[in-house]
Amino acid sequence: MNPLRAIGAASLRFLAATGRLTVFALSGVGHCVRPPIYPRLILRQMVDIGYYSLPVVGLTTLFAGMVLALQSYTGFARFSAEGAIPSVVVLSICRELSPVLAGLMIAGRIGAAMAAELGTMRVTEQVDALETLSTNPMKYLIAPRLLAGVTMLPFLVLIGDIMGVFGGFVVSVYKLGFNEQTYLINTWNFLEAQDVISGLVKASVFGFLVALMGCYHGFHSRGGAQGVGAATTNAVVSASILILIANYLITEMFFAT
Repeated sequence: MNPLRAIGAASLRFLAATGRLTVFALSGVGHCVRPPIYPRLILRQMVDIGYYSLPVVGLTTLFAGMVLALQSYTGFARFSAEGAIPSVVVLSICRELSPVLAGLMIAGRIGAAMAAELGTMRVTEQVDALETLSTNPMKYLIAPRLLAGVTMLPFLVLIGDIMGVFGGFVVSVYKLGFNEQTYLINTWNFLEAQDVISGLVKASVFGFLVALMGCYHGFHSRGGAQGVGAATTNAVVSASILILIANYLITEMFFAT
């Protein structure tokens, strides 16, 4: 019975952690829509998440588009289907690569920063000090980060879409010998509004997941510097896994036949 007991204990721990995360998420969302609102804190988080993440997201999607065009040409040339490269690049970038890569980059950059900042505040009792001053930590610390994550990641993904398609265009035209006008016409003809909208919806969900996991693990960190390090690691890993799971579910919702 020992193996069954271990499985049961692990299942109970998983359900308890899921319940705590759900309650935390619902509480954070509730504080996002109820006053008081702290515009300066929200704006600060939007700048941290959006503006300062532009270089890493732009470079990541730019080179992803370049590599995608190059690899697509290598494969399609075997079947004399080089003309499909513009459509493959724009659909892959807008539907999948730009949202997922941007989400993972933001999880590594912002999710870790949120967990470290809130974890440090927790272990140094700054969160308790906020409560002593009659300031709700959920509204002051969590709600601005959730709002900024949901609103700024779609803008980053939109920039990533442009950079990724531009990367594919540069490689296709200046290295593979495509005609500029033909490439742009094929890209525009194959792109539909649903392709861009699905990527932006994914971006909003990914932004919420990254902010949620960073805030949750940082807010509940314990044990000094070692606990802060563990919270940072757990925030990045859990956010990355949830991004991949949510990516499949949203893709199924938009494109399943």
